[in-house]
Amino acid sequence: MATDANVTLMPEQKAAAVVIALGTDKASKLYQYLGNDDAEKLTLEVAKLGHLEAEQTEQVLDEFYKTCLTQKVVTDGGLEYARAVLEKAYGESTATELLQKVSKYLKNRSFDFIEKADVKNLFSILQHERAQTIALVLSYVESDKAASVIAELPEEKRIQVVKSIAMMDSASPDAIKIVEQQLRSRFDNILTTDFTSIGGIDYIADVMNHMDRSNEKFIFDEMGKDDPELADTIRKKMFVFEDILTMDNRSIQRFIRDCDMKDVVYSLKGAGEEILAAFYSNMSSRMAEQVRSDLEVTVNVKLRDVEEAQSRIVGVIRKLEEEGELVINKGGKDEIIV
Repeated sequence: MATDANVTLMPEQKAAAVVIALGTDKASKLYQYLGNDDAEKLTLEVAKLGHLEAEQTEQVLDEFYKTCLTQKVVTDGGLEYARAVLEKAYGESTATELLQKVSKYLKNRSFDFIEKADVKNLFSILQHERAQTIALVLSYVESDKAASVIAELPEEKRIQVVKSIAMMDSASPDAIKIVEQQLRSRFDNILTTDFTSIGGIDYIADVMNHMDRSNEKFIFDEMGKDDPELADTIRKKMFVFEDILTMDNRSIQRFIRDCDMKDVVYSLKGAGEEILAAFYSNMSSRMAEQVRSDLEVTVNVKLRDVEEAQSRIVGVIRKLEEEGELVINKGGKDEIIV
């Protein structure tokens, strides 16, 4: 079945398109450089892709060529040299877009080994390092994994790491090389040719969005004592369960459809009247009545179970937002309600 030429391909589909265009001989050589997980994912995408229009294939290959060229000139001469070359070849707008894409790739590549380490092993590696070192390393991993590692740290270091990530802006090649030397036996080579943007408020807000509710509250309570301005700045970038009150009715109706009803009931246990009203008014009368009935008979619920249910619902909301199914207000609220 042919793919509609007007449909925008996802990155994984573009990778599959390149593999198909290479032909079996060259594609088989490429597979030698892939890990098992990547090879499996790529094979699945190749199998799913089907037929591409010639115009789409040409666009994907052109993008692939430009990305390879950009990576080469960045590696050879640094970002400023690359910008000059690319602007001359493709113009300012295209050059900026290519550099953003490749810079993100190079950042992820620097610590790509971490993605293969589970939370337990990563925590074991980092737990005795200085807070600044832990913050640097966690700035390169997925936010949910970073959240899990932070949650396992001792209380004082937990706060220090969160603050360090929030206050990061960039790291020099020398700083990253020092980390590489200190942790040589555990880390692959960490090389950059220019300053790389890492950490920062947006990143730590994403990390905190993946944090369990009890740790989230503890960190903000403690940080609020000695650096309330920073705590408030992070909070304003987050979305938490109580921020459902800032959502429009259509968005609330949309995420409720994807929620487990048990999670809805547990999340509303002990909730305020405004939250209850927001849910009930966006349910069918039959569903609302069922939730009210379940709430009455659901007793002796642990706070942790309530918090976990709320976290899962927030996860549903954030996933739907990433998919463009709904819009959430990033402004947040000033307090955390448990």
